[in-house]
Amino acid sequence: MKGIILHGGHGTRLRPLTHTGPKQLLPIANKPMSQYCLDAIAETGITEIAIIVGGIGANKVREFYGDGSNFGVKITYIEQDEPRGIAHAIRLCKNFVDNQKFLVFLGDNIIQKSITTFTETFKNSNYDATVLLCEVDNPSRFGIADVENEKITKITEKPKNPTSNLAVTGIYFLTPRIFEIIDELKPSWRNELEITDALDNLLKINNNISYEKITDYWKDTGTPDDILHANGEIINKHPKFQSQHITDNSLDTKNLKIINNVILGTNCELGQNVTIQGPVIIGNNCKILEKSTIGPNTSIGDNSIISASLIQNSIIMQNCKINSTTEIKDSIIANNSEIKDGSTTEKVFLLGEGSKISL
Repeated sequence: MKGIILHGGHGTRLRPLTHTGPKQLLPIANKPMSQYCLDAIAETGITEIAIIVGGIGANKVREFYGDGSNFGVKITYIEQDEPRGIAHAIRLCKNFVDNQKFLVFLGDNIIQKSITTFTETFKNSNYDATVLLCEVDNPSRFGIADVENEKITKITEKPKNPTSNLAVTGIYFLTPRIFEIIDELKPSWRNELEITDALDNLLKINNNISYEKITDYWKDTGTPDDILHANGEIINKHPKFQSQHITDNSLDTKNLKIINNVILGTNCELGQNVTIQGPVIIGNNCKILEKSTIGPNTSIGDNSIISASLIQNSIIMQNCKINSTTEIKDSIIANNSEIKDGSTTEKVFLLGEGSKISL
């Protein structure tokens, strides 16, 4: 089998964060969200992966993943000139797939469950497709599958009046049969070729689609709230949480308070009267200085300096400088941003790369 990661799209709901790069490279728990997809695919034993790129920041994707050797895989890049839908992006991969079964992962989907068992089941099956479904509270936001007697009967893209709460996640197991279906598709009202339409048409032809249900955590990270929620969940269940990550011997003399699970990177400095309330992950070469309170549900990227600040339920990316008494909550602050000279009021920020704010 081969793997495909969709890494395009404009990310309009995440602007200004996506003005300088693709949303799939935004970090969750200090790791680009699309790397969770790549790691999930590699864990199944699939080593040949195509990444569909296009739009702003396509070169950043190439720079980060390279040829894939640093991640134990071989990566091929395929260009999509403009967003024309998921089905269109998949169709671009026909030559890459080369008549094999394949796995498609949307690059902004976060899943905590291993898909290795699902992959092996599909390899050994005669199904034309297997889709992963997950129960959701807001089904009108997603493609929805109607299921009766453990069989999918219908797949609908973002129905106004959904008759099911089973969302079609952005993870698909497919065979080359799907290419014939896509070739007959007509664009939707969004002028895109919808994968849900392709799957529904395939279902109507031979009723040979199966499904698996995700009962662990799954999130389509399309909005800032989605990203913050995923960040908190991933940090909270991070496998590296161990008390020995805090090795500073001056906790008492500095009046440091470390509460719950905290991962501290290498070469970090903790100042006087600092409180870190986990779950929190702090990257390498960071300075958390005097009178700062970090957490819970917060990630701090590498080489960032935080002074006299309160930061909760937020993502601070790399190389940021924050020296402000303003309470920063539910915020996403991109690389190389700076906030200083604060007040005592609470603020919510969504700052693009290189932003500077004096309060």
